[in-house]
Amino acid sequence: MTENEMSALRDVADRAVLFHAGVCGGPTGYLWASAEGSPAGRLPQWEADALTLLVRRGLVRVEAKAGATRPDPVRLTPTGARLFAA
Repeated sequence: MTENEMSALRDVADRAVLFHAGVCGGPTGYLWASAEGSPAGRLPQWEADALTLLVRRGLVRVEAKAGATRPDPVRLTPTGARLFAA
């Protein structure tokens, strides 16, 4: 795992990442989560790219919620949580 991927995994573990699907306004992509869980700006491209790889590897997932107006939280999968804990 690269340093960028580990940094992205850490941010997900800290519950600091959201994903906006691009429906009902706003562009598709990863966003920072504020302390209240609301969007707080876009992630840098390098971290968004790392997160895309982590999703493909099954280490993180987007928790799709009902309604498309708010971004969805990004969380570790059980496999990602084991890797992060190691």
